Amino acid sequence: MGRPFCSARYLVLFFAVLILRTTSLAAQQPTSPSRAGTSATYQQRIFLVFPFENAGASTRLDWLSEGLEELTIQRLSAVGEQVYSHAGRLVELERNGLSRSSKLSRATMLHIGEDLDADFVIFGRFTANGSSLTIESRILKVSPARLQPAVRETGTLDSLMDLHSRLVWRMLSANDRHYALSIAEFTKRQRPLRLDAFEHYIRGLLAVEDDARLRELREAARLEPEWPEPDFALGEVYFARRDCDSALPWYGRVPKTHSHYVESVFATGVCRLLLGQPDRAEEVFTSLQAALKDNVVAGADLPEILNDLAIAWARQGKTAAAQNSFRRAAELNPDEDDYPFNLGLLALQSNDPAAAADYFREAAAREPDKPEDRALLILSLETAGKKTEADQERETASETFGPNGLPAIHLDAKNETIARLSRIKTELDVMALRGGIESAGPPASEAGSTPSSDMSVTHLRRGRQELSAGHPDAAEKEFRAVLAADPGSSAAHRGLAEIDRRQSKMDDAVKELQASLEARDSAVVRTMLAKVYLEMKKPNLARAEVEKALKLAPNYAEARQLLEHLRNSKPTEKKPGGGAP
Repeated sequence: MGRPFCSARYLVLFFAVLILRTTSLAAQQPTSPSRAGTSATYQQRIFLVFPFENAGASTRLDWLSEGLEELTIQRLSAVGEQVYSHAGRLVELERNGLSRSSKLSRATMLHIGEDLDADFVIFGRFTANGSSLTIESRILKVSPARLQPAVRETGTLDSLMDLHSRLVWRMLSANDRHYALSIAEFTKRQRPLRLDAFEHYIRGLLAVEDDARLRELREAARLEPEWPEPDFALGEVYFARRDCDSALPWYGRVPKTHSHYVESVFATGVCRLLLGQPDRAEEVFTSLQAALKDNVVAGADLPEILNDLAIAWARQGKTAAAQNSFRRAAELNPDEDDYPFNLGLLALQSNDPAAAADYFREAAAREPDKPEDRALLILSLETAGKKTEADQERETASETFGPNGLPAIHLDAKNETIARLSRIKTELDVMALRGGIESAGPPASEAGSTPSSDMSVTHLRRGRQELSAGHPDAAEKEFRAVLAADPGSSAAHRGLAEIDRRQSKMDDAVKELQASLEARDSAVVRTMLAKVYLEMKKPNLARAEVEKALKLAPNYAEARQLLEHLRNSKPTEKKPGGGAP
């Protein structure tokens, strides 16, 4: 489930990917002479693309709706623009309580673009008449909001690839009078792609059943053997089925220059753990961690990588290294219970049940609804000889989960139970959250100046990167810079609230979140405020906020789960006036 600042992690990941790709791309794509003197002042733009509406074509062309979205993402990425991925857009829709099939108004698209700090939103429509296809595309500038004139291209369906390249180039050129690439240069940077392979690929992504998805993706890979998109998608399908033997060859075909390379490497490491190869998993995660540390915000870490690297170390008996890595992951993500849980397992493995109890208690506090956390807390207290505390925890757990709600856990001499219980992170948050950014190289256009609104966006992004890297002081400086220019920035107030929350300054966090809501109402912010109230032992206030969040976004899963937890929890607030309950 996504959390408010996970988009920052994807920005961190993007910069790592960008660095990894720079060398080979520099050789393939020399800088245009018209950009030579301006690259230092160029302000990178971020695009968000929505599916194109089928406004008159046959239903057999419905695949083109998301197909044109994906093709636009690839076109922009190929010329160095930053663009949110299809998966990132879907996650943000879910956060706003919208399904993937929802027909969105321009106001809703603008709102989602604002939440993702996008600079431009792209949407469009297509119609077909016989073999003739017409595609129309528009750019909506996010801040200040401004809708650009429509750009339209017509041709045959068979000429879709060339037709679409012209459309995107015209759209970028109309949006930026300084756009540096000619149509010939723009087209040269695009990967030649067979239409039938692309159709099979999109149909594979849209397929509901695994067998149909695999069939379509394999055909796309057969028709375009050098195109890595189907390779990565096939790896993902097999990985989701935990068929690592089938997934690994497909992940291995994803080149270092590809935007999903980091995810492929991470999944490869996870597979090595699942296949019982901790030494090979260590090698994968260590190299990935080093690449991220060398190429992004100084000292940046991703807790998922730290966690899985720690598991690889623990399974090889490297306890001290594993413990440090788990602790760092727990610090970076104070909401996640898996990291202190794994620390508890490591302490049990080291015959330190008292320390294990402390870790499991922390895990249970972070995630009160997981009976496994509570069961291991009780087991650790009993093993440490703290029977009274264990009985108290068992009574509390019985009230929460019911008399038979805790799993029966028994440790064995060979620590096989501990190995089985270890919580491996099987995906980077960057793919389950607010969106991935794809880019293939240096920017393809220039800008002579940086408006104040662009600077605010830059400070926001830096603030989120620093927060993701575990640097709250640097993050606060960036968010304060935003508020100096725009005191009503809801995103900056939300950033400061997250810093306050991590530092246990709950009253200050509430004030910042309320300031954020005054600037713009948001289901995400109200859910975050509800969590803060819950940590402050104010469930009535928490429930009020989460109910308001669900009025704004009825399908927002995180808010629904929190409301369900509040309904099932035993009340702890005293009634006004101190009277008896």
